[in-house]
Amino acid sequence: MKELFKKSKTKVRDGSQDQHPVSSKNDVEQFLSKVASLPKSAGDARLIFSLDATASRQGTWDVASQLQNEMFLSTQSLGGLNVQLCYFRGFGEFFSSDWQSNPDEILRIMSTIQCQAGATQLHRLLQHTIEENQSRKIKGLIYIGDAMEENIDVLAQLAGKLGLLNVPLFMFQERHDPVAKAAFTELSRLSGGAYCQFDSASADQLKELLKAVAIYAAGGLKALQDFSAVASSGVKLIEQQLRK
Repeated sequence: MKELFKKSKTKVRDGSQDQHPVSSKNDVEQFLSKVASLPKSAGDARLIFSLDATASRQGTWDVASQLQNEMFLSTQSLGGLNVQLCYFRGFGEFFSSDWQSNPDEILRIMSTIQCQAGATQLHRLLQHTIEENQSRKIKGLIYIGDAMEENIDVLAQLAGKLGLLNVPLFMFQERHDPVAKAAFTELSRLSGGAYCQFDSASADQLKELLKAVAIYAAGGLKALQDFSAVASSGVKLIEQQLRK
């Protein structure tokens, strides 16, 4: 930034010392013009985008890898979005990416991943989010999954910690497993977030849900309410849960 503005030095003799440099009006106008032309960086909104990458999830993984671009696009007018991708799969594998403001990089990572059989690892995801929030404020955690195979009491404690940190969980359930529904609903409630079930055959439904959370992360509840006014019932359900 300092290099953009070179002050014009005018020497004025005061016996033996020079006066401080003086900036002309034209210098200031040129400086402001250059600052305005600089590329805008992403805002401070940080959102974790996580998925269950166990064997049953490949179809929705492929859809979500394309739809994540919608999250970025929907927040451009609100100052942008920084996203970290997380997933678990196989025998105890857990992955978290660097923070990205470029949707193409998230897509590149997701396109190289194949789902593998394994158990859910929600406890690792929630603990990771708590630790990540210690160094940078997280506005929310999106989770897309269809099963729950862990101790609900352990998960509830972690979700409650996220609630105290004002990091809401947005639990999006594919299919209709009743055990997963009960767990996802309770975890989202404890964190101050929201739960919604979606049809695996409806990419448009998932797209709207992802956009809704991204808009909330970047613009807050008012921005979500504006979007909810013209969105589907699923988005309205998220907005209603967040207002409680």
